[in-house]
Amino acid sequence: MNRFFPWPRRPDRTGRRASRTDFAGAVYGSLLAASVIATAGAVGDFPRLQVVVLLLVTGLVFWAAHVYASLAGERQVGGRPDWAEIRRVGRHEWGIVEAAVLPAAAVAVSPLLGLGLSGAAWLALAVAVTQQVGWACLGALYAGASRTEAAVEGAVNLVLGLVIVAAKAALGH
Repeated sequence: MNRFFPWPRRPDRTGRRASRTDFAGAVYGSLLAASVIATAGAVGDFPRLQVVVLLLVTGLVFWAAHVYASLAGERQVGGRPDWAEIRRVGRHEWGIVEAAVLPAAAVAVSPLLGLGLSGAAWLALAVAVTQQVGWACLGALYAGASRTEAAVEGAVNLVLGLVIVAAKAALGH
């Protein structure tokens, strides 16, 4: 797959564009990354490399779980998914993994910004929440929502992100 961001699908072989957009994986993955960052410090101080690996591995594990759940949950009676279906579902859910990349990168470059571990965590959390809000707004706009509807989607996702920020602050790290 030659895409990094979950942009709307290119026209298919018949020349038609997809009838819907799907930014759910990117939104969900961003929320997942924020949760990992917020809770990682609750069990001890992790070196930056461990936080980066934790973010990426968690994204991969949740991606695999979503692929499996989708394949198992939508299985036709008596049927088995073929490799084409597995690849299709894997691509569909890949945004979960992609959403871990920017927060992980923020942790990785934080020493260049003079940030300690706590500052790196807060930077990565800000990146995760920002991209979560951005993906929600973009998804709404690409689906044809009005700017007001997109703003509401963004606000809902901001509230979800701020709940995680509040949890991190309450944990005292």
